[in-house]
Amino acid sequence: MSVRRLADDQVQPAKFAFNRDFAAQAKVWVSKYPKGREQSAVIPLLMLAQEQDGWVTKTAIEHVADMLRMPYIRALEVATFYTQFQLKPIGTRAHIQVCGTTPCMLRGSEALMDVCRSKIHAEPQHLNEAGTLSWEEVECQGACVNAPMVMIFKDAYEDLTPERLAYIIDRFEAGRPQDIEPGPQIDRVFSAPAGGLTSLKEEPKPAAKTKAAAGAAAKSPAPTQAGKPKREGESETLGTSRPVTPTDQKDEANAQSKTGKAAASRSAGAKAPAAVSDPARPAARKPAAAETVASVAGPATPATAGLSDRSRPAGIDRPAAPDDLKLISGVGPKLEGTLNSLGIYTFKQVAGWKKAERDWVDGYLNFKGRIDRDDWVRQAKALAKGGPEEYFKVFGKKPR
Repeated sequence: MSVRRLADDQVQPAKFAFNRDFAAQAKVWVSKYPKGREQSAVIPLLMLAQEQDGWVTKTAIEHVADMLRMPYIRALEVATFYTQFQLKPIGTRAHIQVCGTTPCMLRGSEALMDVCRSKIHAEPQHLNEAGTLSWEEVECQGACVNAPMVMIFKDAYEDLTPERLAYIIDRFEAGRPQDIEPGPQIDRVFSAPAGGLTSLKEEPKPAAKTKAAAGAAAKSPAPTQAGKPKREGESETLGTSRPVTPTDQKDEANAQSKTGKAAASRSAGAKAPAAVSDPARPAARKPAAAETVASVAGPATPATAGLSDRSRPAGIDRPAAPDDLKLISGVGPKLEGTLNSLGIYTFKQVAGWKKAERDWVDGYLNFKGRIDRDDWVRQAKALAKGGPEEYFKVFGKKPR
């Protein structure tokens, strides 16, 4: 990757200032850090400057440094270190960042760069003639399992072939980026194996112990003191595997003789003493059948949330234009489908959940408190009030 430097003075603007909306967002980010640590907001403020103008100018870096009361060189170090910051004007419709690190290189990233050279410009970090497209080579972008891949602005396009990248570039050039779905460009779900799972398709269950197996275990030889069956020539009394000497055999015979005499004496005339009742101790009670079953089954497990519970949130019929519940952090496509099956389609519904309703949904989804931890209700209130713009004002970031 080439050395990152600021653009020439000829293209640098004379001054920079955040507009009204981005200035408000900048204040939100600075307020997130403790007093005296405001300089930690340098990265998000530089990102806001880039979102406003399309690239990070020299005057923008100096403006951010002045806001945070930090030396210009410190802000410049950050801007020139991270490839997420564009230090020169980039394409207005697409800027393609091609990963050139080893995994992507081994999977064909050089061929992707050839496509960029032929369709955009022979050199990286140069605009095409229309000023709509640009490209560059960057280091690892964290999608090695889906190599080769590129980033276009904030979206990743993975599992690419040269033909597929050429088609993607054409769509962006035509002003139709919505025609391309970000992520894997082959039959793959995120980073799962291509073509679907090949192992662990179902949860393994322990095999039931049959009566035959139990009987065989009962007939197995009893272990010795060392925990192993007696081997030929091994002393059962000593429980060792050393050779048995004549002295060992004599001692073992004497012990067996004494044991036999004691047993014969007990069986000849000794009777077991009668049980003596203790008035201070209640008589043992025979357990009922239900108690016997409960002791075998173990402690009862709590029942899952029932669909007929009174705490279940009220559902509605599917509206003509349901809200995109995936904008709530923690809700994905599968979870959105589950909520829709419960009649939950809008942010307003989620924003109105009371404690009992949140607990019911949490229990139904087996989330163990995740709804409150992720603050679904507060997210939904912001989205219901003003969409992603209001969400950004409240949380200082875009939804998802």
